[in-house]
Amino acid sequence: MDASFERNEQTTPVLDEQLCFALYTASHRIIRAYRPYLEPLGLTYVQYLVMLVLWEQAPRSVGELGRQLHLDSGTLTPLLKRMEKSGLVIRERDTDDERRVLITLTAQGDTLRHKAREISDAMLCDTELSRPDAMELRERIVSLVDSLGQETR
Repeated sequence: MDASFERNEQTTPVLDEQLCFALYTASHRIIRAYRPYLEPLGLTYVQYLVMLVLWEQAPRSVGELGRQLHLDSGTLTPLLKRMEKSGLVIRERDTDDERRVLITLTAQGDTLRHKAREISDAMLCDTELSRPDAMELRERIVSLVDSLGQETR
């Protein structure tokens, strides 16, 4: 354990020494930093994440999207409805299983893929991290998330 995190049991926890607070602050700042890149595309940050998944492979079921993005259907369904109204995706019942709703990109949604290509590079530049340093940090965060296990813990 890092000596800076070792504290006497009687000492009151200090906010600035909490890993959770550093991650919380970083998350909010990163999402805010994406805003100027996403606004011209008409996307929120979470919509951008949905689009990233669909650009990798579409169609995807709502359940698949939820698992990959760690979002429940109560959060995802209204988001997808707004994206459908914006003309980015189509929501359709799976003909093989009526319980499943499949999400497909529209031509407009697919066109955004080309406009969004530069966002990752711009954000990397904004962080002032080299690509290898950014990938190492990402791997450490993924490892942390994995060590914490499922969200239902």
